Amino acid sequence: MLKYKRIMLKLSGEALAGDKHTGFDEETCINVSRQVKKLVDEGVQVAVVTGGGNFWRGRTSNNIDRTKADQIGMLATVMNCIYVSEIFRSQGLETNIYTPFTCGAFTELFSKDSAVKSLNEGKVVFFAGGTGHPYFSTDTSTVLRAIEIEADVILSGKSIDGVYDSDPKLNPDAKKFDEIDINEVINNRLGVVDTASAVLCMENHMPMMIFGLNEENSIVNTALGNTKGTLIKA
Repeated sequence: MLKYKRIMLKLSGEALAGDKHTGFDEETCINVSRQVKKLVDEGVQVAVVTGGGNFWRGRTSNNIDRTKADQIGMLATVMNCIYVSEIFRSQGLETNIYTPFTCGAFTELFSKDSAVKSLNEGKVVFFAGGTGHPYFSTDTSTVLRAIEIEADVILSGKSIDGVYDSDPKLNPDAKKFDEIDINEVINNRLGVVDTASAVLCMENHMPMMIFGLNEENSIVNTALGNTKGTLIKA
């Protein structure tokens, strides 16, 4: 039995790139779309935010203004959402892409009413372009949109399979948490989400599941509550 009625699915750009580490890995995206279709077919409403790290990761040069660097990152998420949306459509899903700024005919301007209407119609809704402002990450826009559309939970698919007390890439003895309170994430600076996102989750009691996107059937299993990831309680 599915645990949630409406979910916000956050897909990191790095996870979308698969083993290529940059650009798109089509098989990874097809696998995601097939899992999302299973959920939609069961009546789960799915909204999606993608990161942009497979194309652009922060300010890479002191010659680039921070605001402009963040704008490039916003456009990277638009490219990701258009691509992933098309993969979803190839698997029989209907989609809408919303941005907080006008992108010509590529996307629709975000409105809560329109997004919720699309979800109620069984469409998968993509939120691209972050918040539309610099200095805010896609983690922040994920939490913000999840709160706005009244999602039950945020499912955050990453290239790492949960929350650890230190970086498992650097520390082979890093301890993984099955559950952790959002205050611990903030106080211990665990870095799984940025502080602004964590505070938004805490103030609005928005739970988050961190899981490994590339594990077999990970999205469906997480939606069922059978995850190997970490529940961040808010």
